[in-house]
Amino acid sequence: MALCFFTFAIVLLLTLDSDDNSTPVSAASEGVQITYGSVIKMMHERSKFRLHSHDVPYGSGSGQQSVTGFPNVDDSNSYWIVRPTPDSSAKQGDQIKSGTIIRLQHMRTRKWLHSHLHASPISGNLEVSCFGGDSESDTGDYWRIDIEGSGKTWRQDQRVRLHHVDTGGYLHSHDKKYSRIAGGQQEVCGVREKRADNVWLAAEGVYLPVTESK
Repeated sequence: MALCFFTFAIVLLLTLDSDDNSTPVSAASEGVQITYGSVIKMMHERSKFRLHSHDVPYGSGSGQQSVTGFPNVDDSNSYWIVRPTPDSSAKQGDQIKSGTIIRLQHMRTRKWLHSHLHASPISGNLEVSCFGGDSESDTGDYWRIDIEGSGKTWRQDQRVRLHHVDTGGYLHSHDKKYSRIAGGQQEVCGVREKRADNVWLAAEGVYLPVTESK
């Protein structure tokens, strides 16, 4: 396990901007702050599945890269890089306050967590996909972080909702599973109502420390 983490940390260093001098650290305990540039797994609170994507398109709807809930913790396709929006002045290592609009970039394929008005494959809710790339992003990639409770900045293991800006849908998952996808993966979609099934937590990952103000 230690060797796997070391290997992942090296990979992470290669994804960071070359002018950043921060040293990534493992979030080994609760309360670690999520900052821009951190690489994390998002865990669906109720099912404990991780937000997941891979280079497999949906067979319906948009035909874009599919997003699912994945039951296994140890899978590299469940890592996401926390990014600001292109018009933001935020930089790597900055804290993220409740209500901030962020983007999540799939580490392996470089595409953005995305949603739109296409119907999701199983439940017919809002489809959630991966779209674009390093130089291609639009407002369909924008998600607002809503922290549950009294917390003001996003921390590991803190209950949050991801509220899609364009559609008003909350990132959601449930027990409905794909019969033709290996591994018992479940549907991830968007729903416009607050429900118990659209609460997520930041789990495993490599987190950049908070940048000190100068």
